[in-house]
Amino acid sequence: MLVLLLLGLWPVAILFGILAAFMAFFFRDPKRVPPADDNLVVSPADGRVTRVKSINEDDEKSATLVSIFLSPLDVHINRAPIAGQITNVSYTRGKFLMATDERASLVNEQNVLTIEGEKITVVCKQIAGILARRIVCWKQAGDRVTLGERFGLIKFSSRTDVLLPESVEVLITEGQRVKGGTTIIGRIR
Repeated sequence: MLVLLLLGLWPVAILFGILAAFMAFFFRDPKRVPPADDNLVVSPADGRVTRVKSINEDDEKSATLVSIFLSPLDVHINRAPIAGQITNVSYTRGKFLMATDERASLVNEQNVLTIEGEKITVVCKQIAGILARRIVCWKQAGDRVTLGERFGLIKFSSRTDVLLPESVEVLITEGQRVKGGTTIIGRIR
């Protein structure tokens, strides 16, 4: 940038400066302190809750799907919604539909983590959006995570889903803004 200024190309230098500032803002990773209660489930991502929906996993059990849309202005670090052991990590290539599209959880590029805690097991899904072209996961099967611990990142706008078992009382509603690692989204009954 300094070289561009010295060469008299200040409009280009300003453009690069703005781009660099946006990238620094986008990839920020603020320190978060999760609540100190083992019966709580926290949000795995920053963003707006777009869906809270009861679904049937099989004939006997039901679960609640919570979808969180991350705009380009949100923090894109994903955090563990519960403490426990990661029992499965499954990456799937796919399409890049709008992250708010209901079909995105089925056909978009995604990474699925299953976290088994002492009391419950949750499934957390990183889903690429129309701008997001890269999902990063720093954990693998067998790793342990603490409540609110960083496990990955989705670059640019995207979506994070979390599947909560029926033993979790969901405490959030559609349209609510959440912060990864700190906003309580459920309580284990």
